[in-house]
Amino acid sequence: MSTYGLIGYPLGHSFSKRYFTEFFAQHGLDAEYKNFELPHIEQLANVLDTEPMLCGFNVTIPYKQQVFPFLDELDPAARTIGAVNVVKVTRNGGRLHLKGYNTDHIGFADAIRPLLRPHHTHALILGTGGASKAVHYALQQLGLVTQHVSRTSREGIIAYTDVTPELLAQYTVIVNTTPLGMHPKTDECPPIDYAQLGSRHLLYDVIYNPEKTLFLRRGEEAGATISSGMSMLIGQAKAAWHIWTAE
Repeated sequence: MSTYGLIGYPLGHSFSKRYFTEFFAQHGLDAEYKNFELPHIEQLANVLDTEPMLCGFNVTIPYKQQVFPFLDELDPAARTIGAVNVVKVTRNGGRLHLKGYNTDHIGFADAIRPLLRPHHTHALILGTGGASKAVHYALQQLGLVTQHVSRTSREGIIAYTDVTPELLAQYTVIVNTTPLGMHPKTDECPPIDYAQLGSRHLLYDVIYNPEKTLFLRRGEEAGATISSGMSMLIGQAKAAWHIWTAE
């Protein structure tokens, strides 16, 4: 039986185990998916030693960058983004070979592409964490001009207080990559002026629990098109399976 899994800490919020367990059952695959909740990234070595049928694993917070020293090879997109969320494990004469990929950008691009309209040429990316890097990469690949927004301004990043009505009129795509609004703190949202939004705006939230965050609800009330992170999540999982099973 082939084994796949997820490393991270904590993993109570994980979608992957449920998704892949159902996927394996639906397709009659002799495979299992395990959660490897690792308080320290160094414990990954023990997982690799004790799981001889491990063919691949997903990587979530806080290890999307800390996993790098364990890798033998890095996909070019993952190198550019600076984060890994999928690792393919192969064996040659008993020696393990680990290659890191990033499928977050694939899942996000596939999710947002059908929603884009000709006037969607500029995007605000709220947040500067690991997810924001994949979103930034995908949006630039799709031809959009991007601007990161954070609590404080620094080189290449503006503060929320710098997001003026004039800026919102130009940047009609807004992507939340912060944890603001994630369960259980569902009464939070990024501090932008939602009164300045309208039907020309597209709001995407990488959060999937709840499926409609306060950020999305306030955008919807203003007439914007909205989408949750569930579509991105499913897309990146499908891309991960393709990587794991490709020859």
